[in-house]
This record gives sequence, structure tokens and C-alpha cells, in this order.
Amino acid sequence: MAIADYPVISADSHITEHPETYTKYIDAKWRDKAPVIVNTPNRGDVFVIDGMKNPIALGLVAAAGKPADEISEAGVTFDELHRGGWDPVARLDEQAQDGVAAEILYPTVGMVLCNHSDFDYKKACFDAYNRWIAQYCASNPVRLLGCGQSAMRTPQEGIEDLRAIKALGLRGVMMPGEPALEDYDSEIYNPFWEAAIEMELPLSFHILTMRNSHTRGPRINSFLSIIRGNQDIMGMLIFGGVFERYPQLKVVCVEADAGWVPHYMYRMDHAYKRHRNWLAPNTNLSKKPSEYFSENIYTTFQDDWVAFKMANDMNWHRLLWANDFPHSDSTWPWSQQMLKEQTKNLTDEQTQAILSNNVAELYNIDLAQLKAAA
Repeated sequence: MAIADYPVISADSHITEHPETYTKYIDAKWRDKAPVIVNTPNRGDVFVIDGMKNPIALGLVAAAGKPADEISEAGVTFDELHRGGWDPVARLDEQAQDGVAAEILYPTVGMVLCNHSDFDYKKACFDAYNRWIAQYCASNPVRLLGCGQSAMRTPQEGIEDLRAIKALGLRGVMMPGEPALEDYDSEIYNPFWEAAIEMELPLSFHILTMRNSHTRGPRINSFLSIIRGNQDIMGMLIFGGVFERYPQLKVVCVEADAGWVPHYMYRMDHAYKRHRNWLAPNTNLSKKPSEYFSENIYTTFQDDWVAFKMANDMNWHRLLWANDFPHSDSTWPWSQQMLKEQTKNLTDEQTQAILSNNVAELYNIDLAQLKAAA
């Protein structure tokens, strides 16, 4: 079956928060501190976040389609960004330009907010965002599938967040890389995992939502290191026994690519087989670490040709393609040309799974309804 014969779904796309996303939707007591766009003489428009040293310049957040030599971090105003970032009607036209029928939608400013040290502030901002993104997606809930955010101040409040996100009609939850209490392998989070399974809400860990250590050498070296935070969380969930306790739990490793997965699974197995006596004397897993990765973890990627080439060396039913629109790493608007070339070594069944069926199964997307709507 040709790619044009079924709806292609991006498993990781983004909105661009409107200037009023936080100021209008945040609780009144936080309004004076809500993230706000400010125009600067040298950097163009920037999102200023109370309590964070560096504002967010807008040059990279909606640079999809630009030639590489035109991409810059700053010097861009909000009016220059892709309108579909905040206008759901315009978004459908931008989907059509890329041959995409639907998108799983993540925040932009909200990614950076995950690293804010004030969990109360994060809670207020994420609640505001959830209200805004729910309204955005309500314009076309078949093609615009939003993920909510939880600050994870406590496991119990996290469960309340899950209920609120589910009630808003959102389809998943983007987790902060670090919770306020202990860490995600602690058994205090057991009730949270149980609630996520019961509510059928996939939990996502996106790159740049956890604090990264200093990168050595030129700044461009940081582009390679940003996936390490995701890998650490996946390893923690596996070696920490979370999937052992909750085999039905589904976690999405977002925008960290996937070509590295076969080697990572080998290294996990090697560590557990050879070194668990002294590195993890109290860790008892009933399966190999790679088996938990293969079953419980989904990975999203854009133009990672290695992932397509190595699909048979991992569980390709857990591979999710994405276009990352409208960010600077996006394959929009040439995704279809790229996919035609990079999927040549796959069977039609594998291609359809990675571009459509896998994400549809994960998020309970009705493909017949989607095809008719798109």
C-alpha cells in the first residue's frame, strides 16, 4: 500500500504559544508573573519567564521550511511565525502542505518551563496551558491531538492532573524530566502509573524537558548531548523496575531519535548480565532490560535514516515518525519526499505501521474517521 493510501500522523509536532496563552488562562494570583512576549531591540520578540535567567527567542521555534543558512536563534517577531502554531484553522492547511493528516501536539515554551525550579509556578503555567491547548484542539479534535502537562509536585496531584487532562479531551501527558519528590523509579509513584494505565493516557518525556549537564567544546556539541536526558529516564524506568511492576505502562521517548536504540538495548543487557552483582545488587528483573524497552517504550524521530534502516533490529511496532513542525528541526514541508526515500528498505506493512498504525494504536485514533476528515 502506498503512503498516499492511508493517513500519515506526526507523533511529535508543536504549537507556538500565543502571547495570551499564559496571561489569559492562568489563575489570577499568578497573572503578574505569567510568561509574556516582549519585543527587544537586538533579539526580536522573546518569551520572558519569571524566575528564569534566559528568555526564549522565537527564531528556532517556528523555522520549519527555512533554508539552513537562514535559521537564526533570534531576530524574529511573533508575526513572522507560522500562523498554525496558534491558529487551529491555519494549522490544517499547514498539515496538508506536508501530507500529514493529524498531529500529536506538544508545547514549545512549556518544554522550557519543565526546567523551572519553582514547582508552584510550573503548576500554574501548566494548568493555563492545558486550558489553552484544549480550546485549540477543540476546533478539530480528529486532527489536532494535544498533550497536556503536569508539574508533578506530588504523585497524588499528578493523578489529579491526569483526570483533569483526560476531562479536557487531551490525548496524552508530557511529563517534566524531574518530579518534585524523589524520582520516577520510587514506589511512591506506583499509584500514578496505575492511574495512567487505567485512563489510557500515554506518558511522554520530551527532549529539553530535563536539566542537562554542561556540554564540553563548541556549542554545536550540545545538539548531540540533548538525547542523553531521555536515555537516562528510559534506563531509570527499566532498571528501577517500573515496567516490571506495570507491564501495561506505555511511555514515549520524544524527539530523541531512534537509531541508537539497538545498541542501547545491547548495552543495557550487557550491564545487567555482567555487572548487576555490584551495580544493582537489589535489582531483580524477570526479563532482559531490552525486552522492557521493546515492549513499553515508543520512540519518535524525524529524518533519522538510521532508525528506518535498523527497524528490524528493534520492535518497529514502537517506532513513531514525526515531522516536528514548526520547529527548526522539522522536515516540513518536504516530509513526503524524505519518507519516500528513507522507507525504501521497509516492507509496506512496516512503513504503514511507523507512519500511521503505531501512533493510532497508542492514542486510540480512529483511522477511518481520520481519513474521512483529512
